[in-house]
Amino acid sequence: MEGLAVIGVFVLLVIVTVIKGVRIVPQGYKHIVQRLGKYHRTLAPGLNFVIPYIDSIVEKITTKDIVMDIPSQEVITKDNAVIIANAIAYINIVSPEKAVYGVEDYVVAIEKLVQTSLRAIIGEMTLDDALSSREHIKLKLKDGISDDIADWGVTLKTVEIQDINPSSTMQASMEEQGAAERERRAAVTRAEGAKQAAILEADGRLAASRRDAEAKIVLAHASGKAIASISAALQDKELPATFLLGEKYIEAMRELSESDNAKTVVIPADLIHAVKGMIGK
Repeated sequence: MEGLAVIGVFVLLVIVTVIKGVRIVPQGYKHIVQRLGKYHRTLAPGLNFVIPYIDSIVEKITTKDIVMDIPSQEVITKDNAVIIANAIAYINIVSPEKAVYGVEDYVVAIEKLVQTSLRAIIGEMTLDDALSSREHIKLKLKDGISDDIADWGVTLKTVEIQDINPSSTMQASMEEQGAAERERRAAVTRAEGAKQAAILEADGRLAASRRDAEAKIVLAHASGKAIASISAALQDKELPATFLLGEKYIEAMRELSESDNAKTVVIPADLIHAVKGMIGK
């Protein structure tokens, strides 16, 4: 019985040893192997063999692209405006051993590096430039961190500026400024409209006055010609002329009496002599 027990333990130990010596690495990953506490080699995807109890797998690194969501942060621009910015970085680990031994935590390190570089880049720009230059910020950010993370065995595939917006306080100030600017433009428009209306009204009054003056001149010339014609036609015949002028005089008095502003209308008692006086007789 004791012999069978020993044999059973030995067989079990052999099986465990074989299992520990065989390593199957799935596609998309690489495993870091240490031998007696020191880096030995990197296992590629597929079937691999290691020395049991001496070699150990200390890290399993993905070779697929990693999407890193960089947290939002407040950034102060060159003109002392506060904006909220965050980004997304796409990285790929090309040297797993450098990522494991070159930095304590490559994910945290890259995250902090992107945040620091983003603050430095936006800090050199004004608010308007920062809000309208995403592509420029993206290119500078990629150039600024690519060399640094290459020392950790990581390649930066691309980086995108996800959000870059003024802070809530800045947004309120910008809205007030925009409202004030719109009100100023509206006031200028109203003033310009009133100015044009006044000019047009004045031009209308001027044109009407000129027409009235021209009409009076024409009427005066017509009246003069009419009187001259009547005088030439009547010559010394006073009665017809007196009758015509008297008729006009009475019609004028009637219109005057019907006016709203008329209070008292006085008609000469000796209308005939008054008319004769008008024609100089």
